[in-house]
Amino acid sequence: MSQAPTQAARFVVGLTGGIGSGKSAAADEFARLGATVVDTDAIAHELTGVGGAALAPIAAIFGEDFVRDGKMDRQRMRERVFSDPAAKKRLEGVLHPMIRQESERRIAGALGPYVVHVVPLLIESPDYRRRVDRVLVVDLPEAMQIARVRERSRLAEDEVRAIIRTQAERSARLAAADDVIDNAGSLEALRNQVGALHQKYLQFAKP
Repeated sequence: MSQAPTQAARFVVGLTGGIGSGKSAAADEFARLGATVVDTDAIAHELTGVGGAALAPIAAIFGEDFVRDGKMDRQRMRERVFSDPAAKKRLEGVLHPMIRQESERRIAGALGPYVVHVVPLLIESPDYRRRVDRVLVVDLPEAMQIARVRERSRLAEDEVRAIIRTQAERSARLAAADDVIDNAGSLEALRNQVGALHQKYLQFAKP
């Protein structure tokens, strides 16, 4: 469990959860309330999108055919890294240092009263755990998680389960959590929970 704030100038909440848990919906609501959101997935998309800084090293390591229309071919790369653990490590070796550096830059320049740092693999990443003052987990039962991902992405159930197996177990996330959002209900219920946490985090963030 995280302890009291470790950063004198900036209070950082690490927001995490499994695929399909509703991290983005929670982050959007925190942003609407005035928090600064720094999302590692969004940064990764920028780095691998058109003109992204990661494209040249990705092409050098994996080949030019992994870059299509000026951006990384996500489907091709997804198939490669799921079938080849060594390829996954090579991709992470390119992206992770860039993502960490850009995250640090955005956190340092944050204008909100506190930062919500969205890190899907927060529980699995000791480096990120050390950089947040509090761990917030968005949680829901696995059956609902699978159903929501399938509805959103049209992936087959076995594909979704394969992704879930690459992430921390639900019990491990909950054991690491300082705060939990139960997202088994409606969007309004999620917003109400975020609102209550926002008030708590404003108090934590006071000098």
